[in-house]
Amino acid sequence: MSIKRILVADDEESIRWVLSKSLTKQGFQVDLASNGQDALLMSRKQSYDLAVLDIKMPGLTGLELLSKFQEECPRALVIIMTAESSMKNAVEAMKRGAYDYLTKPFDLDALDAIIYKAQKAADVTAEVSLLKQEIKQHYQLDRTIIGQSQPMQRIYKVLGKIAPSDVTVLIYGESGTGKELIARAIHFNSPRLGKPFIALNCAAIPRELLESELFGHEKGAFTGATDKKIGKFEQAKDGTLFLDEIGDMPLELQAKLLRVLQEKEITRTGGSATIQVNARIVAATNQDLKHKVQSREFREDLYYRLNVVPLELPPLRERREDIPSLVDFFLAKANEDYGTAATGLTKEAMTLLCNYAWPGNVRELENIIQRAALLSPDALLNAADFPSLAAGHTSSGNNASLEGLINQKLQSALAQIDLQDMNNLYDMVLHQMERPLINIVLEKTRGNQVKAAEVLGINRNTLRKKIQTLNIAAKRS
Repeated sequence: MSIKRILVADDEESIRWVLSKSLTKQGFQVDLASNGQDALLMSRKQSYDLAVLDIKMPGLTGLELLSKFQEECPRALVIIMTAESSMKNAVEAMKRGAYDYLTKPFDLDALDAIIYKAQKAADVTAEVSLLKQEIKQHYQLDRTIIGQSQPMQRIYKVLGKIAPSDVTVLIYGESGTGKELIARAIHFNSPRLGKPFIALNCAAIPRELLESELFGHEKGAFTGATDKKIGKFEQAKDGTLFLDEIGDMPLELQAKLLRVLQEKEITRTGGSATIQVNARIVAATNQDLKHKVQSREFREDLYYRLNVVPLELPPLRERREDIPSLVDFFLAKANEDYGTAATGLTKEAMTLLCNYAWPGNVRELENIIQRAALLSPDALLNAADFPSLAAGHTSSGNNASLEGLINQKLQSALAQIDLQDMNNLYDMVLHQMERPLINIVLEKTRGNQVKAAEVLGINRNTLRKKIQTLNIAAKRS
């Protein structure tokens, strides 16, 4: 029972007697006060779940007592009792945070109905509080982020300091080091627990769609905008917005993001109304943003706005002592997710894993453990269950084919796009691939367009036109 103890404060003895008798009969513990000052003193000695206060009492009035309760007993629900002539005060009481009010004279059924409703509200509040606690325990750092090495201990120390605040965090780390996991740990260990956690991979969304993904758009804002779209900033509300691969955000969008961080407001594409946003920003990158700032590929002002607290995640090769713990964790996860029965690794297999370079970091380790647990005929995994490591490479490493890497990138990008709304996907994908290809070839040929056109197998005039169309900075020989 969520509501157990009730305080009744009224200067009329008959009201106190009737309410005490009725509420006690229903199983509540009831304390009585004849004036506001006594009620306040009692609330400081005893915790109450519900208070029924008369609006007119000697000393402190019901409204004044309500304000005190809001400060000193924020958990208690307050019901105000008022006479017909005091309806303005009742409205004022509701504005100040009273749960409900009763107009005198009232019958006990009306009070019972309000208390029943209050009890349901208290039950929901208790359930939400319990759920938040369970989520928080589930996302405790020592449960979600595995490792006791010195590099990880430093990460835990910083996380413990920054999670409770609203400070902007920029997470650095190679692909597969667990940047999103860290971002989630920050969110779930912060006061924003219970609010949305929204993640957006800036590299996986084509630049033509990225602005709409971030800020949303109005119906008819552009060709294909058949409906209004709510962007990630609005979806995050009072929660956390995680911007992964922030280094790949186009310069024109960087300026708009900077404005949002400064003004705390957005405007949907095609709209004119400003919308207030209050999401905490956590960003991540696997690139050297300082170098991108120097080469003018990333805005310096945005860099300093995001880089309030930099957090650098170590690659797996720099914390090899954590590999046995990670292996145990991923084996247990594989057993739970796929019904496998792997019990562990032989010493030879564990040595193999500990000596491997892990270019794909923790993500690569998890994938390899899952694959071995699924395919091995034995409960105890041995070195033969990891043939790609013994050969010195993995399919997720540097030896993957170009076509395979492109396929992997396209799968990731298209998974976040509603293909029903697309009508120019072929041209858009080719456009996305042309720019980096021409850039790389121009760099390799030191800006020699004649040689670059020869390498690409296209006419020099065609190359010059593409450089202009794709807005590629011309490089000098």
